[in-house]
Amino acid sequence: MSLPKKISKEKDGKKIDAPVKKGPAPIGLVRGMKDILPSEQPLWDLMRDKARELSSAYGFERIDTPVLEETALFVRGVGKLTDIVEKELYSFETEGGERLSLRPEMTAPVVRAYIHHGMLNLPQPVKVWYIAPMFRHDRPQHGRYRQFWGFGCEVLGEENPVVDAQLAFLGWLFMKELGIETTVRINSIGTPESRANYKNALVTYFRSKRSKLSDEDKKRLLKNPLRILDSKDPAAQEMKTEAPQIVDWINEDSKAHFMRVLEFLDELGVPYQMDPYLVRGLDYYSRTVFEFYANSSTKELAQSALGGGGRYDGLAETLGGRPTPAAGFSLGLDRIFLHLKDMDLPVPEQTVDVFVAQLGDQGRKKAIAIFEELRKSGIKATEAFSKDAIKVQIEMANRRKVKFAVIVGQKEVLDGTAVLRDMDSGTQEIVDARKIVHEIQKKLGKIV
Repeated sequence: MSLPKKISKEKDGKKIDAPVKKGPAPIGLVRGMKDILPSEQPLWDLMRDKARELSSAYGFERIDTPVLEETALFVRGVGKLTDIVEKELYSFETEGGERLSLRPEMTAPVVRAYIHHGMLNLPQPVKVWYIAPMFRHDRPQHGRYRQFWGFGCEVLGEENPVVDAQLAFLGWLFMKELGIETTVRINSIGTPESRANYKNALVTYFRSKRSKLSDEDKKRLLKNPLRILDSKDPAAQEMKTEAPQIVDWINEDSKAHFMRVLEFLDELGVPYQMDPYLVRGLDYYSRTVFEFYANSSTKELAQSALGGGGRYDGLAETLGGRPTPAAGFSLGLDRIFLHLKDMDLPVPEQTVDVFVAQLGDQGRKKAIAIFEELRKSGIKATEAFSKDAIKVQIEMANRRKVKFAVIVGQKEVLDGTAVLRDMDSGTQEIVDARKIVHEIQKKLGKIV
C-alpha cells in the first residue's frame, strides 16, 4: 500500500493538509554483488560440506589467504595483457602509496603464500584447498557476479601427470556427488616456448581474416591472440574451426605428458572431450588445461563453464620463487548453486527435537537454564524466549515439527518441575526439572 502524499493535522480546531516527510531512500546492493539469503543456505551448506569432505578424503589441507594482495602479484602472475588485469581488477592506491587489489582468482595468492612461508621446505607435494570470495569488475550476467565464490584445490611441488588427472577427477567428482553430470573438456598448450610459436601461427591466420573480426577481437589480436579462441562473437567462432591447433605446435615431452593424463582419466572413468582450441587465456598456464561443463540443464546455464584448471609449472618462478611444478582447479559455486536450484533437489531440513516454551518472567529465566542444559547434552532444541503467549510458542513448535515441548511457567518454577509434552499425541506429563534432560534422552532413545 502506497503512503499518502499528505497527512491531516489540526490547527486552531481545523484540519489542514501537511506534506508527508520522506525518509532517506533505501540503500540497494552494489551492482554485480549478491546476498546469500537464509533460505539459500542449505544448498550452499551442501556445497561447502561436500568440498570439505572430498578435499580431506584426498589429502588436501585448508588454506585461507587475504582478500587484498599487492596488484603486482596479479600483473606478474596472471598476465599484464589478460582481461582480468586490464579490465577486471578492483584496484586502488592507499595513502601510503601501496598499490593493492581485491583478488580476482586464488592460484596466484596460493603460490605467493607457498613462497612467502617457505613451504618448498615441506614434504612435497603440498596439497591445499579453499573456499573463498573473489572479485572481478566484469559485466554481471546470470550466474556471474562481481563478487563470486570459488572452491579449488592446488597441488604444488609435483609434475607427474597423475596429478593433472586427479585434479580433473576431483572437480568432476565434486559435481557428480552433488547430482550434476558434467564432462571435462581438456587440451594441452605445451610449454611457454611452444605456446609462443603457436601464437605467431594464430596471429598469421587471423590477420588474413582481420576484416571479419569484431573491434574487441582486433584488440585481442594485437595484445593476447589466444583470447580470440574464447570469443563469443559468431564470426570468430566460425573462423576458429579452421584455425591452427596448438597440438601441432607442442613438443614431444608435452604430448607424452598429455597422453598419460588421458590414460589416467580413462582409468578413473572420467568422461572427457578433447578440445583443441581450449587455452584458458591466463599467462601462467602450461601443458594440461581443462574445464567442466554440465551435460544437461537450461541452455543459459549449459553454455557456461562451471570451473576449470590446469598446470602452471612456471608461476612460482615468475613470482620470485624457485622453479616449482604445480597444478590446480577452481569451481564457480555461484553457477553450481544455480544448477542445484534448477534441479529442485530435496534439501534435508535441520531437525530439532525439543521446543522450550515459557510463561512469565520467572518461567523465562528457568526456561533459559533448561535450554542450556539441553544444548550441552547434545539435544537439538529451539525456543522463542521473546514471545509471551504460550499458544504462539506451541504454534511455532508445531511449525518446526519438534517431537517434544518443555513448558515452564510460574507454578512449575515454584514446584521445581516442568511440563513435558509429546507433540504428536498431545499427551503431557509433569517431570522433575532436574531430570528433564534425562527424561528427554530416554524418550529419544539416546539412553536405555
